[in-house]
Amino acid sequence: MSRFSGALQLTDLDDFITPSQECIKPVKIDVKKSKTGSKITIQEDGYYEETASGTQKLQKVEITLQDCLACSGCITSAEGVLITQQSQEELLKILQENERNKSIGNLDEVKTIVFTISQQPILSLAHRYEMNPEDCSRHLAGYFKSLGADYILSTKISDDLALIESRVEFIERFRNQSSDSKNKQLPMLSSSCPGWVCYAEKTHGNFILPYISSTRSPQQIMGVLVKQFLAQKLNVAGSRIYHVTIMPCYDKKLEASREDFFSEVNNSRDVDCVITSIEIEQMLEKDEKSLASFEPVEIDWPWNTPQPELNVWAHESSGSGGYSDHIFKYAAKELFGDELSGLNYQNLRNPDFREITLEKNGEVVLRFAVANGFRNIQNLVQKLKRGKCPYHFVEVMACPSGCLNGGAQVRPQNGLPARELTSQLEQFYKLLPKSNPDGPETSNIYASFFNGQHSDKANSLLHTSYHAVEKMNTALNIKW
Repeated sequence: MSRFSGALQLTDLDDFITPSQECIKPVKIDVKKSKTGSKITIQEDGYYEETASGTQKLQKVEITLQDCLACSGCITSAEGVLITQQSQEELLKILQENERNKSIGNLDEVKTIVFTISQQPILSLAHRYEMNPEDCSRHLAGYFKSLGADYILSTKISDDLALIESRVEFIERFRNQSSDSKNKQLPMLSSSCPGWVCYAEKTHGNFILPYISSTRSPQQIMGVLVKQFLAQKLNVAGSRIYHVTIMPCYDKKLEASREDFFSEVNNSRDVDCVITSIEIEQMLEKDEKSLASFEPVEIDWPWNTPQPELNVWAHESSGSGGYSDHIFKYAAKELFGDELSGLNYQNLRNPDFREITLEKNGEVVLRFAVANGFRNIQNLVQKLKRGKCPYHFVEVMACPSGCLNGGAQVRPQNGLPARELTSQLEQFYKLLPKSNPDGPETSNIYASFFNGQHSDKANSLLHTSYHAVEKMNTALNIKW
């Protein structure tokens, strides 16, 4: 059996919904009815069913990653899916092989190693190692360079692009909905959380999928930028780049492994490996190193514009990317001419389910919400099914408190309550400088590489599709 990251086998996670009762790829066991019944025994070479008519070895089941991506019938998507290509062991093996190929002059096999670091792991690791976020980003870059990385990037550009495309998509949906009430396009539901998307695909299928934004997540937009924009700039094939992202959530491993994000042009995945905050901590502990022991280096900036002085940015006030805040402000100005600054949400059932409205002449013209955690998501889905959902847009995240509390963030130290740790990370986030998606850094890439708003290239590379999953009603008997 292959070795996998220990972090993937943790069972105390909260980044996915309660498992469903069915598997999409079950095995039908043909057993003759017997008054004496049957029992299952475990022997060294497998599982056996003992009945009055004899003993029968049960069939083993081969389940692909795509099967598990679409179903949490036997395990949650993050707790139990053992993905060889997504382990820290596999990452270190790739890095070691790359260094060996360099040393023996086997240049045809050498890959360009690119790491992309998202904001939430930086904050998590900064808290763990008692650093400020900027210092943490530089020490992380130094650590990855010591492992053999060629480029270290931040997600700033892809975060900005995700917001830009999401707001464009919302305006189109809003205007189309207003002119055709039968064409249900609202509420638009955010799509950057793969745990939520996976749940929607397998549990609610074609009913819920039309509401979900088609805009790719920042991780997958970053995959396009690395395997296409950066590849062109370096004059290498996308398949010769090994792209690693550092993320706060195990489900990002599943997202990166979706067939939708395999590029036929490059013959490779846009993201080859996802490593989480807690896995970085484990790698450092295994080597008995502290993050501060690595020489700080600057984050790389290959985007054809002057590099900002800072590496770490916040997107509005939400630690999950700022979708609700940003799109609400943009829609208020674009649709109703209102320039908004601070936003005041009202908590509903709990702080993880809150809403904000814009009124014109005593009428609510925009109603947005944030729904974090699956209890709130289930309430939202029930509202949709009853035709009682009043929202135009909902920012949906599987984890309570959103991505700063991702299931793969570093665990609390020294008995600190998890809620208090999340609160401290939120305070960290609020102190970060705010990113401007319309700034020259992102605008240049958007216009020159993606050809701007509504272009065929933007539609192709910044958007994706989702798929309802058919379930089989045969007996479940899964063996791992």
